Amino acid sequence: MVRITLQGIRKSFGPVPVVHDLSLEVKPGSLFFLLGGSGCGKTTILRMIAGFIEPTGGRILFDGQDVTALPAEQRQCGMVFQSYALWPHMTVRDNVAFGLDVRGVKGQERARRVDEALAMVRMEQYADRKPNQLSGGQQQRVALARAIVFRPRVLLLDEPLSNLDAKLRLEMRHEIRRICRELGITTVYVTHDQDEALSLADHVVVMRDGRIVQQGSPRELYEGPKTRFLAEFLGETNFIPATVERSADGRPVLRTLLGTLESSGLGDRAVGSQVLLSVRTEAWSIDAAGPVALPCVQSTYLGKLAQHELDASGLRLRVTELNPPVADRSGQTLRLAVDPAKVIVLDGE
Repeated sequence: MVRITLQGIRKSFGPVPVVHDLSLEVKPGSLFFLLGGSGCGKTTILRMIAGFIEPTGGRILFDGQDVTALPAEQRQCGMVFQSYALWPHMTVRDNVAFGLDVRGVKGQERARRVDEALAMVRMEQYADRKPNQLSGGQQQRVALARAIVFRPRVLLLDEPLSNLDAKLRLEMRHEIRRICRELGITTVYVTHDQDEALSLADHVVVMRDGRIVQQGSPRELYEGPKTRFLAEFLGETNFIPATVERSADGRPVLRTLLGTLESSGLGDRAVGSQVLLSVRTEAWSIDAAGPVALPCVQSTYLGKLAQHELDASGLRLRVTELNPPVADRSGQTLRLAVDPAKVIVLDGE
């Protein structure tokens, strides 16, 4: 298992910088995600790790060894592309064996490794088919088998599920995690899909404009965003302007259009400070004894949950109710409560 270290990596295309002085570390055997929108630099970083393009500055290390100038074919990285990139004239077996053929692996060893890789992705029975005889999900499994058959040190995945429909994406998520766990291989996975990152990753780096916004475990990022951008990027939330005040007993509290709220993340912010809060839609509980009372102007029933929109003197508050006892609460006044630990005080945009 390989530890990947990026030290002060920069990349420009002509006069345009796309990655700015970026440093990060991928732990051995981890499933590491680079998450962000189009143009944030995530695929450029993946291609620099693979050796397909050279950084403008900085260093890339595998287990402490500088591989920045090492050609791609000597880095022993397996890569799965967004487009699958299967040879249409070859069978599944020969597509998977391509990396072995290039490395001169022949005979029984070639056959054994191909069989092992196909078994790993559960495609043994399709070995003699051509790519055009496979579904999108099956083609993706073949591409994954081809990437692991030569036993790479590192597995790189470039938006591997983006061409699949929703049901297949969900199925393949579980398969990719299973395969990476069984192999114990260091994996770097690029995606714009927040659900993929939250459900699969050990560690996530969120990127914007070639820089790291924040990094951590999926739960750390979802429950503790530091900026408005990240809070909004990862799921649904409410942004609530607030002023820091002191309660009658001297505790710091937050005055908002909803009334007075508390947060466990106020820190040492001074009384009178203007702050912006993020409260997830599901953080609110409908509670007859709740301190916040607001009229519901609209409800949307979605089976296992309902989404309510409430009016707080012009501020629209969205509340997600799990297992709703009624489908529509429009016209009702709802009383709400929220755990202070789920009232996040943001540091910036």
